Amino acid sequence: MREATLSRRDMLWAVGALTVGATFAASPKAAAAEPSGAGPEPTSWVDSAMPEVTHRMIETNGIRLHVAEQGEGPLIILCHGFPECWYSWRHQLRALAKAGFRAVAPDLRGYGRTDRPEEVEKYTILHDIGDIVGLVDALGAEQAVIAGHDVGATIAWQAALLRPDRFRAVIALSVPFRPRGFGGSAPPTTLMPRNEDAVFYQLFFQTPEAEAALGRDMRRTFRSQFYLLSGDKPPSAGGGWFAAGMVPRKGGSLADPASLPDWVTESDIDVYVAEFTRSGFHGPLSWYRNVDRSWELLAPLAGAAVTIPALYIAGERDVIDVNSQFIAKQSAMVPKLRPAVMLAGCGHWTEQERAPQVSAAMIDFLRSL
Repeated sequence: MREATLSRRDMLWAVGALTVGATFAASPKAAAAEPSGAGPEPTSWVDSAMPEVTHRMIETNGIRLHVAEQGEGPLIILCHGFPECWYSWRHQLRALAKAGFRAVAPDLRGYGRTDRPEEVEKYTILHDIGDIVGLVDALGAEQAVIAGHDVGATIAWQAALLRPDRFRAVIALSVPFRPRGFGGSAPPTTLMPRNEDAVFYQLFFQTPEAEAALGRDMRRTFRSQFYLLSGDKPPSAGGGWFAAGMVPRKGGSLADPASLPDWVTESDIDVYVAEFTRSGFHGPLSWYRNVDRSWELLAPLAGAAVTIPALYIAGERDVIDVNSQFIAKQSAMVPKLRPAVMLAGCGHWTEQERAPQVSAAMIDFLRSL
């Protein structure tokens, strides 16, 4: 049985590699950018606000990737979600480093200081996976554990499926494993709900109006989303723009909460505003504009199982209908999935809302490997 299982996994990997080999072709050439003092930005630096974290620019898969790094030991890559950046993992960087791990949190392509190609077609899930494989190479590692939240979780699951030779375990926050990245037997956008009054948020994100609306008042955007999608929002507050994952067709402004939850400060909001003022929303939203294309590119992996150890963490108040069906079924496609960690009273921003619990669960899982 063991030989048959390995053979099947290797066959699936080979089929996927033949299909997307061009995406990963740049990986062997990836290397850490050397500080040169030239150009408008440095290639490595330390932020006085978090002096224990080292920042640098790394060349991978045809772009320059900004990464924040802390600690020494086995490597774990932390992939953020939307609309976030490396800073969302600030608590885990510290905790993982203290526990004896080398934690590296990149800004995904299009975010923060990382390069942001103009072409929308350069934001498929395979581009992101290629970036992370190249990052592992650039860091001089043979393997890494990959973790991700939200969009980053989708990337982490499919990276684990496609490259079990490079990723020895996977940790997913909020988003469960979904076949072909997005689930379903038809292009994802054809299955997304819509009615006369509202459309599913991922359909809205594909429009020019989304870029303008989210960037109009960034402080309001981040204050609103961190509050409305958190476990701290009372049920009576409604979901604002994103009630049940839907956005009103007639638009309207994002509600600005009177106060923020305890786990996020105005100083934290300052960081997100600064990063998205730098990058804009074109790159982050282009990922959503490629969901059908990404689903098509993952066709060779239809029906394939994730064969490496896996951990799933989610907030009990973040389990919306679109994910609940996959949460119930994911163990069948992830045979080495550990018991799920469901965080009581927690919303969407798991690693920030419940930082100690998430860090502890991740460390326990990593030590068990």
